[in-house]
Amino acid sequence: MGPARLRALLGLLGPAGSWKVASSGRLPREVQAVIGPRAASVATSWVEAARTCTPEAVLAELQSVGVTVTRRGEHGYPPALVDDPDPPEVLFSTGRPVVNENGPTVAIVGTRRCTRYGTEVAVEFGRGLAEAGVVVVSGLASGIDTAGHAGVLAAMGGTPPVAVVATGLDIVYPAQNRTLWRRVADAGQIISEAPLGVGPARWRFPARNRIIAALADVLVVVESHLEGGSMYTVTAALERDRPVLVVPGPIRSPASEGTNRLLSDGAAPACNLDDILCALNLVCLEPVSLATNHGAPPVSADPADLGVLDALGWEPTTLDGLATRTRLSPVQLGSAVGRLQRAGLISEERGFLQRCSGRGVP
Repeated sequence: MGPARLRALLGLLGPAGSWKVASSGRLPREVQAVIGPRAASVATSWVEAARTCTPEAVLAELQSVGVTVTRRGEHGYPPALVDDPDPPEVLFSTGRPVVNENGPTVAIVGTRRCTRYGTEVAVEFGRGLAEAGVVVVSGLASGIDTAGHAGVLAAMGGTPPVAVVATGLDIVYPAQNRTLWRRVADAGQIISEAPLGVGPARWRFPARNRIIAALADVLVVVESHLEGGSMYTVTAALERDRPVLVVPGPIRSPASEGTNRLLSDGAAPACNLDDILCALNLVCLEPVSLATNHGAPPVSADPADLGVLDALGWEPTTLDGLATRTRLSPVQLGSAVGRLQRAGLISEERGFLQRCSGRGVP
C-alpha cells in the first residue's frame, strides 16, 4: 500500500474502518473504484499481510524501539506537510521533534557520486547554516547528503540535523552510513513514511525526496548529474514554489552537469553562505564565507606558488597536465605542489590533483 492509496483509504473510511476492510478483504464499491481493476488481488494481499500482525503489536514494537508514529493533522506532525499537495498520511520518527520547532529550514541535496569539491562545499554549507541557526534537512544518502549532515554535526552549538529516509527506521541504508545515522538520530531527528521492516525500493526514493522538498524553505543543490534523485527533489521543490539555489561547478565535471544545466535554465547560484541566508531573508551582520576556518589557525600559501594554484583551477588534473600549463621543471613543480598540499590547498586522489578551499590564499 503506497502513500496515495493509504491516503485515499483513510479519507474514505478512517483508521478503524480501513483496518476492518484491509483485514477482511471485503472492499466497498468506493474502495474498489480507488484501487482500480486489480482490486481483487490487492484485497487478497491485504488479508495475507493482516494475518501476520495486529495494530496493538505494531504499536508495541514501535514503542519498544523508540519510534513515534504520527498521522497527518495530529500533534507532532510537521506543519509544513499538512497542506502539501502530496502529504505523507503517516510519519515515523526517532529523535527530538526538530522539524516542529520554529526556524528556517534548508535542504542540501546532491549526487551520491560527488567530487571532493562538492563534498567540501556541502560540509561547509551544512556547518555554516547550522551555526547560523538554520535547520538542515537531507536524505542520509551517500555523497552530498552525507557531507551536508557531517557539516551540521561539526557545527559549534548549531541547530540539530534532520534526515528523511526511504526505509523503515530499523533498516540503515546505505549500510556504511550506520555511524552517521546513529549520530543524526542522537543529535536531531530522522523521519520516514515507511514502517519498520521496509527495505529500500526504487520508487521510495523519489517519494522520500518530495518530503525533503516540502520541509525546506530553500533547496540547495550542490552537485548533480543530469539525471538522478536530486532532479526529482528540484522538481518537487518547484511544484511547491520553494526557491532552488544551485552551486556552480566545473563545466567538464559530470557531477556538475545537472547543476550547471539548472543555472543555465535560470536557477539562482549559491556561491557562498550569504546567498543562502539572503534567500531565507535572514540579515547577515557579518559576511560569512566558505573560507571560514572555524577557529583553526590560518595556513598561508607561498605567494610564489599561487600561479600553480591558478593554473590548476577547479578541475581535477594530473601532474603532467599541470606541468604543461605552468611550464615549470619537474623539480620546481613538485616543490610547489608539495607546499600547496601542506597548506591544505591541493589534494591528490587516484593520481589527480584537486584544488581544496582557498582559506590559505593571501
